[in-house]
Amino acid sequence: MITRRKVLLAIATTLLAMPLAGETQNAQKVYRVGYLGNSSASLEPDLVEAFRQGMRDRGYIEGKNLVIEFRWAEGRYHRFASLVTDLIHLPVDVIVTAGTPGTLAAKNATKTIPVVMAVSGDAVGTGLVDSLAHPGGNVTGLTTMASELEGKRIELLLEILPRLARIAVLKNDINPLMAIQFRQTAAAAKSSGVALEAVDIRAVDDFEKAFASIAKARPDAIIVLADRFLLAERERILTFAAKERFAAMYPYREFVERGGLISYSPNYAESFRSAARYVDKILKGTKPADLPVEQPTKFELVVNMKTAKTLGFKIPNSILLRADGVIK
Repeated sequence: MITRRKVLLAIATTLLAMPLAGETQNAQKVYRVGYLGNSSASLEPDLVEAFRQGMRDRGYIEGKNLVIEFRWAEGRYHRFASLVTDLIHLPVDVIVTAGTPGTLAAKNATKTIPVVMAVSGDAVGTGLVDSLAHPGGNVTGLTTMASELEGKRIELLLEILPRLARIAVLKNDINPLMAIQFRQTAAAAKSSGVALEAVDIRAVDDFEKAFASIAKARPDAIIVLADRFLLAERERILTFAAKERFAAMYPYREFVERGGLISYSPNYAESFRSAARYVDKILKGTKPADLPVEQPTKFELVVNMKTAKTLGFKIPNSILLRADGVIK
C-alpha cells in the first residue's frame, strides 16, 4: 500500500535530482578562440591587449566564458601550418590571424572553422577572399591595404629629403603580399622620379649580406615594407640604420618607438579591436561570407625627433603638424 508519506518522499527526491531552472539559464557556453600570432607575445603586447579589450567590451571574459588559445610563429612563417593544425585539433570556434601568411595557412587548413583577419594585406589579390564586399568561404575581417599608402610613404621621405633620388627597399618575398606592395611602391617611386633598389631578406641569415649591399650602395633612404618577420627582427634593422645613418621609413610604429626615424601605417591597434567585433558576430551565428572585409580608415604618422636630431635630419613643420605621435 502506497502511503501519502511515500508519495511526498518520492516527489521530493525527484525535485532534488532536477537541476534548478536558474542554474540551467545561468550556465554559459565557454567559447574557444585561436589566436595565430606572427612573432611572440612579448613583441605584440599592445595588439594582444587591443583584441582582448575588444572582446571584453562585448561581454567575453577570459576564464569565464572565453578561452584564447595563443600560438606564436616567432617570425618563422614555415611554422604556421603546424600551429593552425594544432588549433583545429583542440578545436577552436574561430581563428584570429595577423598578416597574410598566417591567414593563408588557416584558409588552406580549414574550410569550416571561421577565420578572422585582424590585419591582412591585399586580401583579394592574395586570394584570401573573393571580394571585399562578398568574401565568400570562411575568411573575413580587416585589410590594411590602401592603394595610396606606399605613395604617401615616399611623399613623406621627400619632404624630409627633397633631393631624394634612390631608395633601398627591404622586403621578404616569402610573404605573398610583397610582390603587390613592391609594385605599388615602384609605381609611386616612378611618378616621383625616385629609383628603387630591392633587397630581399627571407631569413635571419640574409641580414648580413643585405646590410653589406646597402652600405656599399649608399642609397639616400631605406623603406621597409610591411612584413611581420621584418617586424620581429626590427632590432637588427634599427641598429643597422642608426650605424649607417640612414633615413628610414617604417611600416609599423613599433620601429619608431624603438628608435626608428618615421613610420606611416594603418592604426593596427584599432584593427585588432575591430577583429573582436567580427568574432562576436560569428560566435552569435553570422557566417563569415556575409561579413564584408573592412579597409583602414585611420592612419598613424609617428616621428622620432631624438633620432632625427642624432642623424642630423630636419623634420619639416608640415610633417610635425600632421603627426599623430612625436617621440622626443
